[in-house]
Amino acid sequence: MRYMLLIYNCDPPGPGEPGFEEALARINAFAEECRRRNAMVAGSKIQDESTATTVQVRDGRALITDGPFVETHEHLGGYYILECDTLDEALELATSCPFAELGAIEVRPLFAVPGVDNTPSAAVAHE
Repeated sequence: MRYMLLIYNCDPPGPGEPGFEEALARINAFAEECRRRNAMVAGSKIQDESTATTVQVRDGRALITDGPFVETHEHLGGYYILECDTLDEALELATSCPFAELGAIEVRPLFAVPGVDNTPSAAVAHE
C-alpha cells in the first residue's frame, strides 16, 4: 500500500546556513534507506505558502486566488510517498525521518478509487 508522509512545521537549514551539510546528509540517508527497502516512490520539499495559488470552480466559473485557501497554523513543507507492506513499516520510516525531529509527520494511506485512472503521464507516453 502507498502512504503519504506529509511534513509539517519543519524548517531545516538551507544551503549556506550552518548545519545544512549535516541536515542534507541525514535527509539523503533517510531517502537511501527508503530506496534500500524498495519503498521510495516520490518526495519533495514544496515552496512556502506565499507561492501557492488556490483554484475553485463554482457554478462553472473558476475562482483563482493567490495563496492557500484555508488559514492554518500548520505549515506544509514537503512530502514523501512510500510503498510499504504495512502501516507499521510506514510509521517506522516516518519515525526515522530527520524531519520528525524538527516538526511533525502525518502518515496517511493513499486510496485507489476503483475506475479512476491516475496513470502517470510518463507511463502513457511510453505506450
